[in-house]
Amino acid sequence: MSELVLTLLRLGFLALLWALVLVTVVVLRRDLRAPRDARPLVVAAAPRAGSRPAKAPRSRSDKPAKPSRSGPRSFVVVEGPLAGTVIPLGTADITLGRAPDSTLVLDDDYASNKHSKVTLINGTWVVSDLGSTNGTWVDRSRIGGPTPLAVGQQLKVGRTVLELRR
Repeated sequence: MSELVLTLLRLGFLALLWALVLVTVVVLRRDLRAPRDARPLVVAAAPRAGSRPAKAPRSRSDKPAKPSRSGPRSFVVVEGPLAGTVIPLGTADITLGRAPDSTLVLDDDYASNKHSKVTLINGTWVVSDLGSTNGTWVDRSRIGGPTPLAVGQQLKVGRTVLELRR
C-alpha cells in the first residue's frame, strides 16, 4: 500500500475514535442532567417559639388529590432485583431511578438517575418519563408523555416491572 493510503486510513480511524468519544459524552450528559420540570427544594424557616403558624388561603385547585377507596392502594415490584417490594400509595409522588433520593432506588444499569415519576392527578395515577435514556414502558409500549396507569397495568423501568394493585 502507498504511504498516502495508510495516512488516510489512520486519519479515518482517528476521526472514528473521536466521534465515539463525543457520542459517549453526549449520552452521559443527557443521562445525568436534571429533568427540565424539576423544581429546587424550598425549605421553610422554622416558626418562632410561641408563634402560631400562618395558614395561606387555598383555592380549590391547590388541594392535593385524595386517593379513592376503590382505587389502587399499593405499587408492587413484580419482576426484577427488588421483586416483592410494596410501596403503599398516599398522595405523594413516587420517583423511580438510580438516584439515592428516589422513592424506589433501582440498582439497574438500564435505569437513569431520575428515570420516571408516578403522580396522583385528579384521582388517577399518571406516569411520566423524566428524559431517561432507555425510556419508560407501560404494557409493552414506550410512553412519550404523561400516561394514566390502571390497576393491573405493568410499568417497566429498566429491568424492573411494577404494577398498581388494590
